[in-house]
Amino acid sequence: MLDDVEDLLRAARTPAPSAEAKASAIAAAMTAYDRDSEKNPASTQGQHAANRLLGETLRTGRTIMKKWLMAGTAVTAALAAGYVGAGLQTRPMGLGTPTAQIETMASAPGTSGGNGAVTMDSHGPAVLRSAASPDEAVSVMMGPAREIAPYPSPVMDRMPLFEDRDRIKEIATGGLKSVAAEPVSTFSADVDTASYALVRSQLNMGRLPHPDTVRVEELVNYFPYDWPLAESAGEPFRPTVTVAPSPWTEGRKLMHVAIKGYDVVPEERPRSNLVFLVDVSGSMNTPDKLPLLKNAFRMLVSALAPEDTVAIVTYAGQAGTVLEPTPARDRDAILHAIDSLQAGGSTAGEAGIRAAYRLANAAFVEGGVNRVMLATDGDFNVGQTSDDDLKRLVEKNRESGVYLSVLGFGRGNYNDQLMQALAQNGNGTAAYIDSLAEAQKALVDEAFSTMFTIAADVKLQVEFNPAAVSEYRLVGYETRALAREDFANDRVDAGDVGSGHSVTAIYEITPKGSPAEMFGELRYGRKDAAGDAADASEYAHLSIRYKLPGEDKSRLIARPVTPDDEVADIGEASADVRFSVAVASFGQKLREVPALAGYPWSAVREMAAGARGEDPFGYRSGFLTLVSLAESLDRTR
Repeated sequence: MLDDVEDLLRAARTPAPSAEAKASAIAAAMTAYDRDSEKNPASTQGQHAANRLLGETLRTGRTIMKKWLMAGTAVTAALAAGYVGAGLQTRPMGLGTPTAQIETMASAPGTSGGNGAVTMDSHGPAVLRSAASPDEAVSVMMGPAREIAPYPSPVMDRMPLFEDRDRIKEIATGGLKSVAAEPVSTFSADVDTASYALVRSQLNMGRLPHPDTVRVEELVNYFPYDWPLAESAGEPFRPTVTVAPSPWTEGRKLMHVAIKGYDVVPEERPRSNLVFLVDVSGSMNTPDKLPLLKNAFRMLVSALAPEDTVAIVTYAGQAGTVLEPTPARDRDAILHAIDSLQAGGSTAGEAGIRAAYRLANAAFVEGGVNRVMLATDGDFNVGQTSDDDLKRLVEKNRESGVYLSVLGFGRGNYNDQLMQALAQNGNGTAAYIDSLAEAQKALVDEAFSTMFTIAADVKLQVEFNPAAVSEYRLVGYETRALAREDFANDRVDAGDVGSGHSVTAIYEITPKGSPAEMFGELRYGRKDAAGDAADASEYAHLSIRYKLPGEDKSRLIARPVTPDDEVADIGEASADVRFSVAVASFGQKLREVPALAGYPWSAVREMAAGARGEDPFGYRSGFLTLVSLAESLDRTR
């Protein structure tokens, strides 16, 4: 392209400009280049192709200017304008405002009016024009004015693609069940919130999340709710049930079940023995991983009581102890150890887990909170690396009373399925930290809920009455499903619930005889399945099993679900019920659940907005933003 320009310049008849115009044009061109260089001092060091191309454009243009500076005032200024303008146009949306910068340059001294003017269209490439007279600019080309081809623009296929190597477990969405065939639904409690933050991260990147990263129950349970609290730690739950018409399917109803764990008062909170197990492998060397992790742990340290202890174990190619168990009152020593962490090497996660458990057991607090807090992207590649091996490792160690919680960081190689497996088998929780705001929520605002267990192995079971309900569908909890016989088996592990934690479950049910029924009557079905008349007044029977901390035998809470729990319209339900239903709608649409294919995003947003309430932390307002993002992205797929 440079040779073509040289030929054009040789053939051009350049009138002699005035000395004033010459000086003004040169000053304007060099000022524009210097200004752009100052604004982009490290453009070639950026991670985006557009920035690198812009840097190359600026350097090329400066070289040309130096080479042809004496070829003529108007030509030189035009080349500067053409190459800077073309280079600026390569910026993608969000990296700057090309039009504004071009217009600024065009209005610099000597570029509008006067001799040696440069004609510049801020919406297109520059056109070479030379001053034939002080008041008129004409083309230097033979024949009509010709445009200089702009510097090649980085079209979308030039932009670096996001390399998505995340490991995601396929999850089959729970379908409609016939009460006649399967009258009992059993599942484990789930208080994890990782899926919501992961979904939010994807939407904020302008991408719809992979459906299998959307665990609807984690989205619903992400938000705080004002469900009635239990009155004593001995019976830590007080179930709240609401039955309302389904907004998703005409002729069906929602059965909304909610519990909130007994809230431990501050003076009852036991001492904490925490071990931060930090992944410092090379894969953690990005801003959304180790730097964010360090800030998150600094925030957690600030929330600890003086008598709590903190130890730090790191792992990369091998595991090492950075800090022996240290009282939280020695805050400076703990923060110094956190600040010293640096990333590099492979990922010996198994060795790190073993080392962290050894430290936690050495400083074990009887009757206290003993927990390993694993912070990683899950990219284990040294030692035992299979999910099953690592699950067995944490299962074995949980018997000692040391539990494992998982904090996930980063994208690109995030191992979502392993994070879930480790937290579930380590009797801990899983959270995904995508921002300091999420770190504040998970590690400061909800620290006690996360760490102080008030009930272990919490299981829920619903038996539906075939006289009142013909079909049901549990929303979410696909990864928490249990066999019917597991409910009363105290050897079967289930989720733990912390102080003040909420657990919400939503069923969509089909009343007996509703036109929405999908399962027809069986020719040889039992005619007496409806039971006696007294039972026909109950929709279902709810049972909850749990173990108090330190106990091996489970306890039972049970109650029937009756028309007394019913409201005539979903709008009559509490704000918390309506908001949680809106979140469940959002999650199911992201999972592409067929039952919500015709349910519009506008209905999700309307229900959530109407149930936002006080929202002191802005979580519900943030959810409304995500609904709008999802709707926009859904239109384009």
